[in-house]
Amino acid sequence: MKRFYTSLIAFFAVLGVAQANPGDTTWVQANDVRLDYFNNFDTTVTFPDGSLSYRKVLMEFTLGSYACPPGSTYCHQWDYTVLNYVMTPAGDTVEMSRLITPFANTGWSRFPATWKQPYLFDVTDYASLLKNSASIRIHYSGYSGGFTANIRFAFIEGTPDRNVVGYDKLYQGYFDYGNNANPINSHFPVLNKTAPAGTVSAELKFLVTGHGSDTLNQCCEFDTHAYDLYLNNTAIANKVVWRDNCGVNPLYPQGGTWIYDRSNWCPGAQVGPIVHKLPGITAGSSYNINLKFADYTALPSTKGYGGYESHAAVIYYGAINKTRDASLEDIIAPSLYPDHFRENPNSNTPKVRVHNSGSTPITALTFSYCVTDSVQQQYTWNGTLAPLADTEVVFPVLNTLTNLSNSGTSGTFGFRMKIIGVNGSPDEDATNDSLSSTFVAAPKWPGDIVINLRTGDLGSNGNIGQNPWQGTWKITDMAGNTVRQRNDASCNTTYNDTVALPAAGFYKITLSSPFCMGFHWWPYDGTPQNPGPIKPGGLIVKNLGGASLPMKGYVYAGSTLADQGQHDDFGCEYTQYFYVASAGVTSIDELAASYGLSVYPNPASDQIHINVSGTNVKEATVSLVNALGQTVYTRQTRDKAIVIPTGQLPAGLYTLIYNVGDSRKVEKVVIAK
Repeated sequence: MKRFYTSLIAFFAVLGVAQANPGDTTWVQANDVRLDYFNNFDTTVTFPDGSLSYRKVLMEFTLGSYACPPGSTYCHQWDYTVLNYVMTPAGDTVEMSRLITPFANTGWSRFPATWKQPYLFDVTDYASLLKNSASIRIHYSGYSGGFTANIRFAFIEGTPDRNVVGYDKLYQGYFDYGNNANPINSHFPVLNKTAPAGTVSAELKFLVTGHGSDTLNQCCEFDTHAYDLYLNNTAIANKVVWRDNCGVNPLYPQGGTWIYDRSNWCPGAQVGPIVHKLPGITAGSSYNINLKFADYTALPSTKGYGGYESHAAVIYYGAINKTRDASLEDIIAPSLYPDHFRENPNSNTPKVRVHNSGSTPITALTFSYCVTDSVQQQYTWNGTLAPLADTEVVFPVLNTLTNLSNSGTSGTFGFRMKIIGVNGSPDEDATNDSLSSTFVAAPKWPGDIVINLRTGDLGSNGNIGQNPWQGTWKITDMAGNTVRQRNDASCNTTYNDTVALPAAGFYKITLSSPFCMGFHWWPYDGTPQNPGPIKPGGLIVKNLGGASLPMKGYVYAGSTLADQGQHDDFGCEYTQYFYVASAGVTSIDELAASYGLSVYPNPASDQIHINVSGTNVKEATVSLVNALGQTVYTRQTRDKAIVIPTGQLPAGLYTLIYNVGDSRKVEKVVIAK
C-alpha cells in the first residue's frame, strides 16, 4: 500500500489533526466525482488488509463546485442531504457519515468559483469494514448539480481507545412521519440481539435528520419531535430531533435560509450521530431494543408527508486499551481551519480540545506550545476529565501572539502544541500528543474608534418598527469586562459612537442580532420597485479619520453603510478580536444620541404614520416628494407621532424626508389604491 508521507504532514498541519510519525499513516483515495443529480455514486476501493491495528481512521470529505451547464436551476445553491456508506462484500450498506450541502451561491464571500470545504469524520468504529476490497457510496439527494465530492481515508497505525468487537445494524431508510397508513414506528420494530464475545460496553449510534414539509406543522424539516429508546421494554432515553444553533454555522454567509434551525441539521454542516449508551450489556447478553417516535398525525401537503432519514446501529466495544493517556484532538485557536472561522483570528490565549483516551481519570495535563520558530512555553491544566470524555483548555497569554498583532505583520504563521505529561507522569501513547495549525494574527486597531451602526426596523418583539431594536454591539476586554456597549438602540436609527479604549491590549467586539438574522439578511432587502416593510441594518468600524478598520469577513465596497453587503449576514452573533497598542487619547468617549423613524403602513392607502424614536426631539421638517421631484406635503412639527394624509394622492412611489437640525433621514414609501 502506497504511503503519502508529505501529504499526511501537510493535511495534519492545515486541519489540526493529531500528527503521527512519518510512515505510521496510510492514505487511501476513494470517490472523486461530480454530484450532478439525485443518484448513488459508487467507487470500489482497495483498503489495507486489516492485519495492522489502527489508532484512528479518519474520512476526509471535501465538497467543492463546478460550473453547471447554461440554464441549470439551483446549481450548487440548495441544501441537499449527502449520505456516505461503506458497502460490504455481503452486500450490506452501512452509513458512516452524513452532511448537508450549503447554499453555495457563486460570488458570495465564502463561495468563490474554486471554493472547497473539508469535512472530517472519525470512522474508527467501521475499521473492520474498511479492509481489502469494498465500495464507498455517496448518496446525493440533490435535484440539481454543481457540487464535487472527494473522499479519502487516513489509517493511523496504533492502538485505538477501544477495540470494536461487533456491529449490529438495526434500522435504515427514509420513513414518512404522520402517515397513519404507513406509521413510522412500524419501521422500528422490537429486535432481539445478543452481544458478541469480548463485549464490555455497547452504544447505539443514530444518524437521523428530518426533511419535507406537511401542511400542519412544516414537519419534518422545521418541526420538533422526539423519540424514546427502549432497552428490554424499558425507556432509557428520550431525545428531541432538533438542532438549535444553525445561526452560528461557521460556514457563512450563505445565499439561502441558512440561519433557520432545523430537524437535527444545518445547511453546509456535517451531521453528527446521536449516541446512546446501553447499560448492562456485556459479552453474551441477550436483549431487545427499539425506537419509538411520539404519536403524530400530519396533514400532507401537495408534496406528501415529511419524514426522517434514519440509520441506527449498535456497536460493541471491548475494554479501554490504555490506562493513562490523553489525546490532542483539535486546535480551536489560533487556527485557519474552516470549522473555527467564527473564533479566529483570536487574541493571545490559545485554545484546544483534549480527549481522555485512557481508563484513569485525568486531573492534570502539562503542555508545551509555541508559535513556530519561537520560544516554547509550558502550562499545566488542573481539573477532572473522565475516561473517554473531552474538554476544552484555554491557555495563558502567549506573548509571541501579542507581538505579531502589535507589529501588524501580515501573512500566515504556524502554531504547535504538545502534551508532555499526564497526572504528573509521561503520557502512555506519544503518537497522539502533538498538534499543529496555521493562523493569521488579530488586526491592530487605534485606541480611538467610531462605531457606525444603522439599525433595521424589526423590533425586539418581532414587530416592524416596534422599538427597541434587539441587536447590540459590545466591546469586552480579555477578562470579560464590558468596556463599552450599545444595547439601547431604536429601530431605523443611525448611531455614530466614538469610543476611546481605556488601555493597551486585546479586545473583542461582539455583534448580536435580532432573531439570529444578522444586521443585513438578504430576504429583508428592499428595492425602489418593491420596498417591502422590513429594512436591514449594518455596521462599520472606523478610525477618527473615517477609514474603515479591518474586520474578519468584511470587505467594504465603500465608506457608507449603504455600500455594505454580505458581511453583515452573520446569523446570531459576530465576534472580532483586535489589538490596541495604546489607550485612546481623544477627549470624546460617548455613545451618541440619535433619532429613528418607523414608517408604516408601506404600501399605504389613506394615511402614512411616522413614529419618531429618541429623546429631546427638536423641531423637524417632514416632506413627501413624488417621483417627479414635486413636494406634495410638508410641515414642521415636534410631534413623535405624525400622520400624513394620502387619500387624495395618486398611486406611486414617493420619498419621505425627515429633517431635524443637521440630520436628514429618507424613506421610500409606496401609495397604492
